[in-house]
Amino acid sequence: MAALIVLLVLLVLLAFFLISSYNRLVGLRNRFKNAFAQIDVQLKRRYDLIPNLVEVAKTYMKHERETLEAVIRARNAASQAESRAAADPGDPEAVKGLIGAEQALTGAMGRFFALSEAYPDLKANTNMMQLTEELSSTENKISFARQAYNDAVMRYNTARESFPTNLIANSFGFREAPLFTVETEAEREAPRVSFE
Repeated sequence: MAALIVLLVLLVLLAFFLISSYNRLVGLRNRFKNAFAQIDVQLKRRYDLIPNLVEVAKTYMKHERETLEAVIRARNAASQAESRAAADPGDPEAVKGLIGAEQALTGAMGRFFALSEAYPDLKANTNMMQLTEELSSTENKISFARQAYNDAVMRYNTARESFPTNLIANSFGFREAPLFTVETEAEREAPRVSFE
């Protein structure tokens, strides 16, 4: 009889461990998905600001059509990549695609701002100054959101890979979550959006 009680207690403890480990992984996965949603919000804001910025610049930069079109193409590609990644933030390929598209957009924006320096009237335009200030603020928010996302991913991946939780993670299909990393040296530098 005592052996049966001990066995029942062990089974209850095992069930409790399995349930609590599973629930912890679900909670951690939901946290990193929520953290990605915060990046998503800021990226959408950024993507909404860019066409307005280009529209203001068009009147001043008439001879720079190629640069303006490159910015819009990069913005559209990044927006599409962001939609794919937002659908499943745990998909490493989707996040990698977003990172690549963001790098291309950052490069196009860098060329845009470098070129706009040659247009003093554009730099003095009130709408342009306001839009660049909003874009700069949004870039900061994106950086903070990326950090929060990477922190949440690290906690999730650590729990997912730790023994004995990894047994549950592997059994129930908890995939490794990708970090939102910077791939190129140019992306590591903050974009310059000031018109001083």
